[in-house]
Amino acid sequence: MRRTTRARTGLSALLVAASLGLGATPAGASDAPLAPTPAPASDAAALHALDAAVERALGDDSAGTYVDAETGELVVTVTTEAAAAKVRAAGATPRRVRRDAARLDAAVAALEAQAKITGTSWGLDPRTNQIAVEADSSVSARDMARLRKVAASLDGAVRVTRVPGVFTREVAGGDAIYGGGSRCSAAFNVTKNGVRYFLTAGHCTNISSTWAATSGGASVGVREGTSFPTNDYGLVRYTDTANTPGSVTLHNGSFQDIASAADAVVGQSLRKSGSTTKVTSGTVTAVNVTVNYSDGPVYGMVRTTACSAGGDSGGAHFAGSVALGIHSGSSGCTGTNGSAIHQPVREALAAYGVNVY
Repeated sequence: MRRTTRARTGLSALLVAASLGLGATPAGASDAPLAPTPAPASDAAALHALDAAVERALGDDSAGTYVDAETGELVVTVTTEAAAAKVRAAGATPRRVRRDAARLDAAVAALEAQAKITGTSWGLDPRTNQIAVEADSSVSARDMARLRKVAASLDGAVRVTRVPGVFTREVAGGDAIYGGGSRCSAAFNVTKNGVRYFLTAGHCTNISSTWAATSGGASVGVREGTSFPTNDYGLVRYTDTANTPGSVTLHNGSFQDIASAADAVVGQSLRKSGSTTKVTSGTVTAVNVTVNYSDGPVYGMVRTTACSAGGDSGGAHFAGSVALGIHSGSSGCTGTNGSAIHQPVREALAAYGVNVY
């Protein structure tokens, strides 16, 4: 149910040397939320392969999947014994829940129609079998009352939480990749028909058609595509491909090779690499997330607990050698507990017909 409740990196050496990472900045059957303890991620590729296989086998017969925080096993929520049998046959663990995919989809539709408020976001948390709604500090008391009223009418399918900060695209001024007076972070290097590109956030590529490694420096790439709002991804074609390896910088002189791409699974651990906060870690807490930014909504996103800040926009979210997403924004970070949102990278890859390498 990941694609409607559902919808369901390698920088070039030049970018790395310039501290690249593109980012632009305007210069719950239990209904109690679970603690976001990261699940083991020793074999991210195997996890994602199993998750994809289960999704193909069940489709709408599942109300979402997640990684068990204690065992690291893939748990698949179901409402019938027939579906549970399919899960066992696939090698995963079934869990019976009250609400099926259609019911959760109906809750999302109700929020979309009755409570589309700037400063809110909502997405699927299969661990609690709910749609988890967050409202930032900009949401007024009147709008909070409206949001809670809509949630109360949905028989426990929706959980509402107040969060500090304000949901924002995280573009910033600084010394990384520059375009249109803003700084962003590159996500993953990709290729198509022998031509090399990199992916970043669409709200970054909306800003400028050319990108440089230093402020006022020579162009290292030109925009080939951009999509924001609704989505948040963009494609930049390298003008010099001499040093464009398929890896993500870890900002300590080392790099993570990227070999494949997948959709994030609730409960799994991941890392984010961006030009401002460098490498931070977190856990996936919701998928198929709608974020109502001030300049328009984005759909089908992923919510995590990774820290981020202005300038990290467009950066890489990944688990081991698996590319997961392109950093979009957050409502801020308290200590080591953040709220980083990413655009699933597979959607961007499909949109542009490109592949990680």
